[in-house]
Amino acid sequence: MNNNLENDQFSSVPTDTSTLYPAEDGQPMSVSDLHREQMVWTIDALKTHFSQDPTVYVSGDILMYYVEGSPEISIAPDVLVSYGLGKKPRQTYLVWEEGKPPDFVMEFSSKRTFRKDLTDKKDIYASLNIKDYILYDAEGIYLPSPLIGYELIDGIYKEITPDADGGIHPSALNLDFHIREEGLGIFDPETNEWVKTRAEIAEEKLKIAEAEVAELREQLVRLQARS
Repeated sequence: MNNNLENDQFSSVPTDTSTLYPAEDGQPMSVSDLHREQMVWTIDALKTHFSQDPTVYVSGDILMYYVEGSPEISIAPDVLVSYGLGKKPRQTYLVWEEGKPPDFVMEFSSKRTFRKDLTDKKDIYASLNIKDYILYDAEGIYLPSPLIGYELIDGIYKEITPDADGGIHPSALNLDFHIREEGLGIFDPETNEWVKTRAEIAEEKLKIAEAEVAELREQLVRLQARS
């Protein structure tokens, strides 16, 4: 046997998962500024919400491979939440290595994706036993309703009945998703507050601090006027 030929053959075989299961598929992240901004906001808000729990992994637009040995089969949820995995950075989500699929996935539907969001992706997520699946149409023109939720019951997705305000409650997260004037909103029924991103929390604290400084200055002016 030609040893050089044998070595050449084996040197071309991928030996690590990053090569076997690439982190990119060449597909665009989103199709509009609004679509992208809402998706990024949702990921950031959920990361902030779960920041104190070291076991919760939140990500989005990450390639998820769910059939070991078949790198041609993948899907990339716009948003995913998975319990019990830890927050370590990942390039891909390999279901067999993680030991479980995500508990929650979300798609931001567009003209390019809404048909698959309602059919193929829905079937895949159900087959993977992902508990909750939410679709959001930021433009409000592609889905039957701008906000649609599904809960897995006996292996089949059943549509989540919206509450009186049109909100959707995915039980896997115990959060309420609503459409607000400024776009998508996430409400925490336990704290009775809207979920915010780190930047929004920082801005809120800054405004409070500025108001307190302004009040102290006014008090100082009043004291000086009396003296």
